[in-house]
Amino acid sequence: MPMAATEKAPARPAKADIANGEVVFNAKSCAACHSADGNSVVPANPKLAQQHPEYLVKQLQEFKSGKRKSPVMAGMAAMLSEQEMRDVAWFLGSKPIKPGFAKERDLVTLGERIYRGGIADRSVPACAGCHSPDGAGIPVQYPRLGGQNAEYVAVQLTAFRDGVRLNSGPMIGVAARLNDREIKAVSDYIAGLH
Repeated sequence: MPMAATEKAPARPAKADIANGEVVFNAKSCAACHSADGNSVVPANPKLAQQHPEYLVKQLQEFKSGKRKSPVMAGMAAMLSEQEMRDVAWFLGSKPIKPGFAKERDLVTLGERIYRGGIADRSVPACAGCHSPDGAGIPVQYPRLGGQNAEYVAVQLTAFRDGVRLNSGPMIGVAARLNDREIKAVSDYIAGLH
């Protein structure tokens, strides 16, 4: 059905400007927590390099709207326009992630088993089913996890499990079935994925 003459087509978002994304990322002090190339060296902060830009835009929008809670990120996202969010997201997506490594040798086997096969008797699906076998994720739908800081992943899984982070129904359901040891194991395994 054709549009009436008075109706306007929905505006398409402007194409992302990666160079402007780098300028905004540095000007808004994002690099202070996430490092200039998006590879945070602070274990509590996520690595944003090579993350799917659509996922980053969604998270920034949810921080700004309050759907995802974080006093620090709510304030940071509030300073960004929609275009700046897109520019920053595509800038970060263009940066290579620096590989991480697993630190807990005695837990890595359990982490690998959960990541690759889930926990059948508790209906915990394999992480690899959504986040891919190498942790690269699936653009638009599921974030890249491979190489992510283990401490950050553990905090996020615990927040999903404990009802603190509410912006992903599937993750709330999965994390609700994991205990602390399993969260630590899978988080550590994820850190070493390449």
